[in-house]
Parts: sequence; C-alpha cells; structure tokens
Amino acid sequence: MGALLLRWLGTSVALWVATEVVPGVDYHGPWWGLLLVAVIFGLVNALVRPVVVLLTCPFVLLTLGLGLLVINAAMLGLTAWLAGGWLTIDGCFSAVLGALLVSIVSFLFNLLVGGTRLDLEVRAR
Repeated sequence: MGALLLRWLGTSVALWVATEVVPGVDYHGPWWGLLLVAVIFGLVNALVRPVVVLLTCPFVLLTLGLGLLVINAAMLGLTAWLAGGWLTIDGCFSAVLGALLVSIVSFLFNLLVGGTRLDLEVRAR
C-alpha cells in the first residue's frame, strides 16, 4: 500500500513539474485537484495505454520505439480531457514535451524513494 501511495505522490509531483516547466501545459484548480488528476492519469496508463500500445505495435516497431512518445502524449491528452478543464494542453508539441517530462520526473522520483531499482552492478562469473 505504501508503494502505491508513493507512486501516486510521484505522479502528482511529475504533473506539477510539467505544468510549471512546459509552456502550454497548465493546471487550473485547487491544489488537491492535482492529486485527482494524478489518479486519472494512473488509471488511463493502467487501462487504456496497454490496449493502445498493443494496437499500434507495428507503428512502434517501425519508429524504433519513438512512437511511444506519441502514445504517451495521447495518454496525457486523454487525461486532460477527462480532468474536465483542470488540466489543459495547448497543442501536440506541448503534449509530447509534457509527457516526456512527466516520465523523467516520475522515474527520478521512484529512484529517489526506492520504488524503482536500477541495478548497475557488474557481476563476475
């Protein structure tokens, strides 16, 4: 349960950073609303994103994985649409940049709190 709450907090922080740094990604609402937007974002990534990735697998392979940036931007756009005006995204470039920043900040947050383990140790046989 604690790991889930930490991931939720990390996603909230990542969305807040994206709204502060990326021009065109804005949040208009109470502070606690960003926590709800993070829940929506998590649900979209858990339920919709796997289906979209599966359906667009040839596109992702053809673009050597760069198509996942477009999919992540689409998931952020869907989150903004479902958030009912609290989160707004002005254009495709803002969505791609925002999704990239959310991914990076979430990864770094999870590294910081121990949610994601990065094993760089070289093991001798």
